[in-house]
Amino acid sequence: MENTKDLTEHSSRSKRKRRDSFGMFDGYDSCSEDTSSSSSSEESEEEVAPLPSNLPIIKNNGQVYTYPDGKSGMATCEMCGMVGVRDAFYSKTKRFCSVSCSRSYSSNSKKASILARLQVTGKPPTKKAKVLQKQPLVAKLAAYAQYQATLQNQAKTKAAAVSMEGFSWGNYINSNSFIAAPVTCFKHAPMGTCWGDISENVRVEVPNTDCSLPTKVFWIAGIVKLAGYNALLRYEGFENDSGLDFWCNICSSDIHPVGWCAASGKPLVPPRTIQHKYTNWKAFLVKRLTGAKTLPPDFSQKVSESMQYPFKPCMRVEVVDKRHLCRTRVAVVESVIGGRLRLVYEESEDRTDDFWCHMHSPLIHHIGWSRSIGHRFKRSDITKKQDGHFDTPPHLFAKVKEVDQSGEWFKEGMKLEAIDPLNLSTICVATIRKVLADGFLMIGIDGSEAADGSDWFCYHATSPSIFPVGFCEINMIELTPPRGYTKLPFKWFDYLRETGSIAAPVKLFNKDVPNHGFRVGMKLEAVDLMEPRLICVATVTRIIHRLLRIHFDGWEEEYDQWVDCESPDLYPVGWCQLTGYQLQPPASQSSRESQSGSSKQKKKAKSQQYKGHKKMTTLQLKEELIDGEDYNFLQGASDQESNGSANFYIKQEP
Repeated sequence: MENTKDLTEHSSRSKRKRRDSFGMFDGYDSCSEDTSSSSSSEESEEEVAPLPSNLPIIKNNGQVYTYPDGKSGMATCEMCGMVGVRDAFYSKTKRFCSVSCSRSYSSNSKKASILARLQVTGKPPTKKAKVLQKQPLVAKLAAYAQYQATLQNQAKTKAAAVSMEGFSWGNYINSNSFIAAPVTCFKHAPMGTCWGDISENVRVEVPNTDCSLPTKVFWIAGIVKLAGYNALLRYEGFENDSGLDFWCNICSSDIHPVGWCAASGKPLVPPRTIQHKYTNWKAFLVKRLTGAKTLPPDFSQKVSESMQYPFKPCMRVEVVDKRHLCRTRVAVVESVIGGRLRLVYEESEDRTDDFWCHMHSPLIHHIGWSRSIGHRFKRSDITKKQDGHFDTPPHLFAKVKEVDQSGEWFKEGMKLEAIDPLNLSTICVATIRKVLADGFLMIGIDGSEAADGSDWFCYHATSPSIFPVGFCEINMIELTPPRGYTKLPFKWFDYLRETGSIAAPVKLFNKDVPNHGFRVGMKLEAVDLMEPRLICVATVTRIIHRLLRIHFDGWEEEYDQWVDCESPDLYPVGWCQLTGYQLQPPASQSSRESQSGSSKQKKKAKSQQYKGHKKMTTLQLKEELIDGEDYNFLQGASDQESNGSANFYIKQEP
């Protein structure tokens, strides 16, 4: 278990290195001051840095990729036929484009491979295989995209067929003696701020299922164990007998405070199994309940009120473009489940191009937000609002902390560490590529950026997903160095000198660490942020200040995700049952092997759709960054100003 430590900071500056709430030393700042930046922050974004002639280059559909380490060569995945940069492929042999393909190849044999069908088995190639065999690279990628879409459709069918009948939170927790994170850890969830002191030994009135009467009757039960919203209950009178213990959601409509039956005229009938134990049950209850705690009388009302959400269908928002993280698009709220929004991009005619997020997500904003801060924006082809659609009031969105950019502030070219939004299990070496208004920053991952900046992503300066230089080293987290960087182990001091860069000052980062209440080993329900429509059974495996390492039960650690303790994508045990959302159960060994085309492979494919050559050089097959589509709003500039594709090159250090 990781414990946060309050470290005293001297009021006067001395030569001694100090620690702050990050556990950081100011030494990195002093190093950055001694080094001169080779790239001035005053350079215009339109200025194009020439690419070194000795670097091999790949150009596809307007995007330019370089190999920072000078290694050239393409590779073809032996499982799916995907063509990509050899250096970005998985395993030492570079035979597969991803872990999923490697596993699928092992479990399904070579016969499942497109290349195997073409080159090994001697079977007549399919129509798709002919395309892969004869056509140029772009055609191969197009064929692969079609093949991947087929797998994804099959995965969706399989996912819909997954039954939750085989999974029970209660059995899962009981059989493994797990502990669930308390509801109070989730301020954005229903009852998160008004849960009160609901705990073990609280008494409630519940339906009596051990009864032969034709009408619905009730009895009193006590909470034996609490796991999120779920409670293990035992009927009064059973003492230490757990034979009829049962789990239920404490927020369900069948759970009432003691006294509800008397006020509502409902009968209290002892369970048939123990009816013989006492002749005067009324005296028994008076004795047992004197001094006992129960739910507040307005508990059900509070539950109902906490599940009212201000976002409604047909509201318009600006949301991150899932195909190009550097820009936003207009989307319309299609449905609201437990505060989670299914957003459909406004240009989607069949309403299948969607994006899931919570209403408090930092990825959604009011209409006009992009223009107000200078963020890229994809103009919609729809020139007129559809009937019934209306802009979401700005006050409904999550507020960010106000910052003062007039003094010492982040500058373009400064180095930092950041969670990679395309591979949330890693914290990477990153660079501030652009400083926007209102404290927002455009961040790029060193060594893995598309030349036109289409994979930059926006974080606020107070975001808990960005960290000062040295954060990973001090907190013993593995830092992912720039792709192709050969001087390992990676040392920040050396890298800053080699690149002529400076580290972003430690004092500019968010140092607030709330008393979140999470502990290592706690169970919860968590969104798979690489496939955000899925909510899975998960575990907190590590805590660094306010940063949580979330592991999806049954899956390998490579799928883990770093998430903030106040993320709206984390929920208490029982949240899915309470809201009617589908929960993904833990993956068994057999399902991991058989579901190579399941949600996790879909997550990989989705990630690869954005990544460029980060994992396997999935190059965009659509002309999505054409003139007139992608707008970079500058303060005071016209909204007609455009950023076309392939306008910018990222200079790679040899």
